[in-house]
Amino acid sequence: MMRGNISNFLFVLVLMSIFLYGCASGEEEEEASSSDQSDQPEVSINEDGFPIVDESIDMTMMAPGTGKAEWKDMVVLQEYEEMTNVHFAFDTPPLSDFQTKLNLAFASGDLKDVIYGAGSDNLTPGMEVDYGQQGILLPLEDLIEEHAPNIQRLFEEDPNIKKSVTTVDGHIYSLPRVSRGPTNAWALGPMWYNGEWLDALGVEELPETVDEFYELLKRFKTEDPNGNGEADEIPLSDTKERYTRLWLMGAFGLKEWGIEEVNGTVRYTPITENYREFLAFMNKLYEEELLDPETFAQTSEQETAKGQSNRLGVFQTWFSYFATGQSPSEAVNNPMFQPLTSEYSEQPVITRNPAISRGTFAITKDNPNPEAAIRWVDYFYSQEGFDFLAQGPEGYLWEWEDEEAGTKTWYDEAPEGFESTEDYRGTLTPNFGISAPGLVVPITGKEENEFDQFVREETETKIEPHAEIPFPLVYLTEEEQAEINTIEVDLESYIEQMEAKFITGVEPLSNWDSYVKTIENMNVDRYVEIHQTAYDRWADS
Repeated sequence: MMRGNISNFLFVLVLMSIFLYGCASGEEEEEASSSDQSDQPEVSINEDGFPIVDESIDMTMMAPGTGKAEWKDMVVLQEYEEMTNVHFAFDTPPLSDFQTKLNLAFASGDLKDVIYGAGSDNLTPGMEVDYGQQGILLPLEDLIEEHAPNIQRLFEEDPNIKKSVTTVDGHIYSLPRVSRGPTNAWALGPMWYNGEWLDALGVEELPETVDEFYELLKRFKTEDPNGNGEADEIPLSDTKERYTRLWLMGAFGLKEWGIEEVNGTVRYTPITENYREFLAFMNKLYEEELLDPETFAQTSEQETAKGQSNRLGVFQTWFSYFATGQSPSEAVNNPMFQPLTSEYSEQPVITRNPAISRGTFAITKDNPNPEAAIRWVDYFYSQEGFDFLAQGPEGYLWEWEDEEAGTKTWYDEAPEGFESTEDYRGTLTPNFGISAPGLVVPITGKEENEFDQFVREETETKIEPHAEIPFPLVYLTEEEQAEINTIEVDLESYIEQMEAKFITGVEPLSNWDSYVKTIENMNVDRYVEIHQTAYDRWADS
């Protein structure tokens, strides 16, 4: 009996020891946490110029790395630290792993002070709403108004930018990357004509209607424009990603393959009669072998191989020389595609890029100095700041020719060990291969070369007059997003499948009504209704 009492007594002693140790450990962790916070007290910031703070402060940053260089070694960030007195410790998982790492950081609560360059594919609009409302991401609108004059000026100049980054609860949880360059209207790379083929056939005026386009494609197929004596010409080519889709849908009055807004009304384009006529036209091209039969299977690399063999008449890419293997100076002979009209659309239309990338800079709740953080990033929304972010300080990619006049000399050769100056630039600045926050504008002192001028003039003539944003950047509520997620995946998969079948003739267009009925049964009306609500909310804000 005595032995049992002693055992019970010892057991209670052990439990009390564990309890007391746990309390002590908790107190130590709390003290350590408090100590960490006290290491980074709030500091007064300088509202103008540099440095941002008089005494150096530390912050942490999570960003996607491109593998070009460690961020701590990038000269832009090193020099900016000296300018600002703000030192960052960087956590830069590879771009391919970044989304996973970011999700883990949110789940574990082990977040850095700043999330940089994530973009909306990684820091999604839904995540902004969710983590913002939980208090994990800080609202930025007051910080912007008080400490970020460049961003505030941008919002005042174009209220749509502010509307597009303001969530459903009225707060801004991340900053955008805003583009104002000569190609900022491009939703994707344009379509281009093979200039050598046009010259060979004596074509002086580009097609402006679908009928004229069809006739030119027939000439490309039958008149040996590449001059090799073989019938190997491919009049129109595309890849399985279907990059030409939007350019050709525009001829039938459609701006988007999916949700679009027309005069305040939202519609789903794949069930419109306009889309049916687009499919009929594409089926005609396919049946007459004017559209590359490998369109729905080939990769961009496979299409490029055909272009470099001078077998493509009309093709899509960012710049035409990417597909043809020509030099930029030779590529000025390849005219940009002119948006077409048809009996279904008297005015040409093409998709415009909103030129706003969301999710590029967020401040977390653990940041001890959010005022300094917003001032730090605000510089990159100025001309001077973006020049510095994009091209670095003097002596790496450029040098002053006449600093007073603002003219620069740009280095043509990359240092030894680098394939190009662009490859080298990726080791100097984080503004490479990711959505770095800032106002993207033409670099000061960098003169247009012949190809740049050609692209600007083609864009101003052929895209700018006809480009329209299909649907604004909106935010959905958590409930709306959940509904959209349940509808969207199956819907998009089905219409993509059916588009290929209709164009190749596997599914006759006589089955159109059945196709529309199937989509209606997939809850497309609710899908449109949610987007209409989101659009109305955006328009009224």
